[in-house]
Amino acid sequence: MVRVGLTTDRLVRAGAELADEVGFDQVTVSALARRFDVKVASLYSHLRSSKDLKTRIALLALEEMADRAAEALAGRAGTDALTAFANVYRDYAREHPGRYAAARHPLDPATAAASAGGRHAQLTRAILRGYDLSGPDETHAVRLLGSVFHGYVSLEAAGGFSHSAPDSQASWTRVLEALDALLRSWPDPAGTDSPDLPEA
Repeated sequence: MVRVGLTTDRLVRAGAELADEVGFDQVTVSALARRFDVKVASLYSHLRSSKDLKTRIALLALEEMADRAAEALAGRAGTDALTAFANVYRDYAREHPGRYAAARHPLDPATAAASAGGRHAQLTRAILRGYDLSGPDETHAVRLLGSVFHGYVSLEAAGGFSHSAPDSQASWTRVLEALDALLRSWPDPAGTDSPDLPEA
C-alpha cells in the first residue's frame, strides 16, 4: 500500500470505505493505519482520535446523502418528491451500509449545527410544502418520515423482511403510498375536526 500522500480527506474517505466493508463500529484509527500499512502515530497529524475519525465519517455521510436528496428532488413535488426522497435513503443504505450507520452517529450540538443535517430537515420540509402542512404539524411529519424511512431501512438491512411474502419492494411501495395518503389527510389536532354532538 502506498504510504505517501496521506491527507485528512483521503483518510476519512478510506475510513468510510472501511465502514462499508466491516461495519461502522469497527472503524478505528488503528484499523485505518493497518489499511495503509503505516504506524498509528503517523495518522495523528491528521486525526485526533478514533472518535474524531467517526465524527468526520458521519459528516461525510450526511453530506453525501443531502447532495443525493437535493439532486433527486429537483423538479419534483408531491408524491413524486416523497418517493424520490425516500429512495435516496434506502438506496444509500444498501450501497453504503457503514456510512448510513455513521449518519446516525451522535454529534455534539456545534458540530451537528454545522453539518449537513440541517439540509436534510430543509429538504424534508420542502417535500411537505406540497401537502399543505405548517407549524407544529410540519415538524411532526418530518419526524414521522424520518422514523419510517430509518426504521424500514434498518429492519430490511437486518434481514427482517426476507423470510415471508410479499417481497420487501412491494411493501416499500405500499408504505410510501400509505405515507402519501396520510400526509394528504393529516388529522387536525384532537377535537378540532370533530362535529359537536348533541347532549344526551
